[in-house]
Amino acid sequence: VLVEGKNRGKVINYIAEEPYFQVEVEEIQEGFSEDTSEIRALTHGVINQFQEYAKLSKKVPQETIGTVLSVDDPGRMADIVASHLSLKLGDKQKVLEAIDLAERLERLTEIIMRENEILELERRIGLRVRKQMEKTQKEYYLREQIKAIQKELGEKDEKQAEVDDYREKIEEANLPEEAKERALKELDRLEKMPPASSEGTVVRTYLDWILALPWKKKSRDKTDLHRAEKILNEDHYGLEKVKERVLEFLAIRKLTSKMKSPIICFVGPPGVGKTSLAKSVARALNRKFVRMSLGGVRDEAEIRGHRRTYIGALPGRIIQGMRTAGTANPVFLLDEIDKMASDFRGDPAAALLEVLDPEQNSTFMDHYLDLPFDLSNTLFIMTANTVHTIPRPLLDRMEVISLSGYTEEEKINIARNYLIPKQIKAHGLKKNQLSIPDDVILKVIQGYTREAGVRNLERQVANLCRKVATQVVKKEWKEGELTTELLEELLGAPRYQYEKARPKPEIGAATGLAYTEVGGDVLTIEV
Repeated sequence: VLVEGKNRGKVINYIAEEPYFQVEVEEIQEGFSEDTSEIRALTHGVINQFQEYAKLSKKVPQETIGTVLSVDDPGRMADIVASHLSLKLGDKQKVLEAIDLAERLERLTEIIMRENEILELERRIGLRVRKQMEKTQKEYYLREQIKAIQKELGEKDEKQAEVDDYREKIEEANLPEEAKERALKELDRLEKMPPASSEGTVVRTYLDWILALPWKKKSRDKTDLHRAEKILNEDHYGLEKVKERVLEFLAIRKLTSKMKSPIICFVGPPGVGKTSLAKSVARALNRKFVRMSLGGVRDEAEIRGHRRTYIGALPGRIIQGMRTAGTANPVFLLDEIDKMASDFRGDPAAALLEVLDPEQNSTFMDHYLDLPFDLSNTLFIMTANTVHTIPRPLLDRMEVISLSGYTEEEKINIARNYLIPKQIKAHGLKKNQLSIPDDVILKVIQGYTREAGVRNLERQVANLCRKVATQVVKKEWKEGELTTELLEELLGAPRYQYEKARPKPEIGAATGLAYTEVGGDVLTIEV
């Protein structure tokens, strides 16, 4: 049903809503408007704006424009124009409610001008998109033509194939937006360079580094506390405080993934298991493990890398370690952090401040990459023998966990459960061929080693295994428990002796106690 409105009306009463709306309407008399210069100007403005609208929208038939131009009554013309505009209901209602002709024409002019601005903006956007599409299609068409011509001639453009290969890798790699833009920009430079350009090698190396880094690739943490505790106990005896801290981190990680990784520093004497403990933490978390030794490092570029303007420039060892790990959340061990030095080339400890600051390392800037790299998911673990040589600002960023030396009882347990089975297996012996009782282990600890850790103890156990293996091959070895007498025959006379306190006071002699990081002893001081 096509309905045409004749006159305006005002609803004064609602009669019914079912089965359809029924209302009582009062007709509104519009009256006669004088043909003033203002009305003529407004009428011309509406007609001009409507013609512009018809030109931009391309939805208004040409016959409608002719109808509008042929209407003499300005009010009637305004209503016809409003009915052909794609307006919101509220805008149409505003025109309908305008009884005064001048007000109606003004409202209509304002509405059409606004619609024309929107249409013009849509036209410009469409034109820009069309040009971009045409450019892309043109480039694709020309590239395909070049390929077809080269194929017909039996030629192969190796440079273009290389550029296409890089472009495909960049599009497929899950790069951050900034890294992707930089890679495409460098690729455009490479495409314009002569084939034999030395700068091309620099650009290729840079692109290879961008594509090789794990920007968003992460390994999934295993947050099973019982499994992690079992792994830590398998690899290390004691060290309860350290194991407790790792389990706390795992428990919080299971509850929320938003917590930033801690910066942990293991401090203790040599041989107590700092480095091997970091490996166990990585295994317990199901993360990749990367080790970087800082002993003797004195150049800031070792940490941050060299700028690409230098010949043979490469990223720093932090970025190199992330590439080796292949994931964005490895366990990164910075070994011997107390052995760093500084000289005229810079202070590497100052460069590490950004790496070890949880508030800054999410946008770590390597001089070579010159792109922000997120290190916030990496678990950094440092090792040191002492905190006295670590700069205070660097130490302030770490959670220091002290690993004191082992007692004799702990060393016996470590030797029995870890070192002896490991060395027996490493030397090709069988369990029944060599059995070392606890009293012999204690003799080795007291007479052949003097240390806080168990490194020399492991060497002495390995020495024993070599001696036994030699006798097994010569068929001179008798299976059974190792005795203290046989121990001295294999390892020689004891190297160390512990002095005992004198049983009763003596004139001119006093008993003292001395201790260092590697252990302690009783001293008799004579005066």
